[in-house]
Amino acid sequence: MATTTAPNVQPTTAPVLTPSAIAKVKEIMAAQNPIPSGLRLSVVGGGCSGFQYSMAFENGAGMMDKVFEFNGLKVYVDATSLMYLGGAHVDYVETLEGAGFKFENPNVKSTCGCGSSFNV
Repeated sequence: MATTTAPNVQPTTAPVLTPSAIAKVKEIMAAQNPIPSGLRLSVVGGGCSGFQYSMAFENGAGMMDKVFEFNGLKVYVDATSLMYLGGAHVDYVETLEGAGFKFENPNVKSTCGCGSSFNV
């Protein structure tokens, strides 16, 4: 019988978006038609290490969502994903190799070689 364990994080600990990440999300949202009401952060199964981060625009919160606000940006996180995202920092970085959102998550025990999935 297999058992799973949740990470050792308080479920009410909010993820943190940096000013750079907030600005980029708002910029992308402004180009959408219709403009979404916020951003959904979640953790989904997949990748070679078991979990992947997901970011998507939403038009409202679900029944089990926790809603956070960062400088006017609403961020929706479902209860299950919040266990894995509590205390995580989301940044937007631009380097010579490319640009994108970067997650720094204290709950992650290991990542895959390509860095696109993680294990807790």
